[in-house]
Amino acid sequence: MADVGLASLTTGSPQQGFELATTLSRRGVTYTQPDSEVLHKLRPESANDAAGLTSASHVIALNFQTVAAANNYWRK
Repeated sequence: MADVGLASLTTGSPQQGFELATTLSRRGVTYTQPDSEVLHKLRPESANDAAGLTSASHVIALNFQTVAAANNYWRK
């Protein structure tokens, strides 16, 4: 996993920050389960699991907090 594509947490807007948080969350899943065949096999089950979707939203929110802190969004 030598994919180094994240140079900064700085974004131009809160919307871009949220998109970065979502990307970070998705990358976390890919790093945790690098086998794309397994990921695609599990997707139908996870897409219909309310608790799993809530957990995914929580992870995105935590990542957004990190991005927001890096960008001082609360001070703007």
